[in-house]
Amino acid sequence: MGKFRALIRKALPAGILFILPFLVTEPAISFSTEQARFSIKVKDNICSYREFGVFVLPGETLSLEALNKKDGIRYVLEATGGRLKSLDSNRWNWRAPDEKGLYSIRISTQPPLDSILLNIFVMVPFKELKGEYLNGYRIGRYPRIPANLLPMYRTPKGFIEVTEKNQGTRLSPHFKLKQFVCKEQSGYPKYVVLKEGLLLKLELVLQKVNEKGLHCEAFHIMSGYQTPYYNSIIGNVKYSRHLWGGAADIFIDECPKDGMMDDLNKDGQINWKDAEILYNIVDELYGKPFYTPFIGGLGRYKKALHHGPFVHIDVRGKRARWETD
Repeated sequence: MGKFRALIRKALPAGILFILPFLVTEPAISFSTEQARFSIKVKDNICSYREFGVFVLPGETLSLEALNKKDGIRYVLEATGGRLKSLDSNRWNWRAPDEKGLYSIRISTQPPLDSILLNIFVMVPFKELKGEYLNGYRIGRYPRIPANLLPMYRTPKGFIEVTEKNQGTRLSPHFKLKQFVCKEQSGYPKYVVLKEGLLLKLELVLQKVNEKGLHCEAFHIMSGYQTPYYNSIIGNVKYSRHLWGGAADIFIDECPKDGMMDDLNKDGQINWKDAEILYNIVDELYGKPFYTPFIGGLGRYKKALHHGPFVHIDVRGKRARWETD
């Protein structure tokens, strides 16, 4: 770019050099949502991302439906493991294997215009938790009585097993499994609880952030899943949505990548005002019809001794707001 500017300076009369900043600009950094030309319905979620994570129990039957069907387009499915059954031209059932692990289903259009890859994790059932431990990994104890007897606070159905081999698996175009692992120190395997709806919400918010002109390839997830054991150690509330895999504490960390929120308002400081910018972008989405499936909690946190400012989002299904003093 510097050589290009120099050539233009030689070619243009000195009197119009002042317009150079407007003629010659650095190339804009683009952001791709990585959405396919069709959508699928899976576990009551509508997804159009070209790569997406789904979590099921051993032997569970997963219903799939391709939406946006057009004349002349048919769908072809390729599955690794499990049993796939076609119901009609755009609906299928897939029975998960009885063995835990990572499997996949690729749904492609014919003619070959686009495809969606489902990375499907067959979980370890909750009943395999022995006391506070699962295969040597300390989970702790979930509350025996759900908060306000609400179903969303019942014990999880199962745990995603995280290994050194699968931790880099994409759960959506911009987020990987390892970003949601609890911060407690341990070896492998580790275990995670995660909601598909949270992944969809993170991708949507990320898209809106970039539309606002804040370049961000992926949020820094300061905290995703928290085991009950870890949650108690850090003094978090007993019924934190992190325990049920429906929450994430996030911030924008792009320039520089230093584990801290960026100076979003360019005032030379990193503080609650930067978290407020991200908070407001999320808050503006509420009330819009397309955002209804993602209603949940939204919190803004100031910089503290052990962390910078960040924003909490979750998919609890009802509106909640708070901020730290």
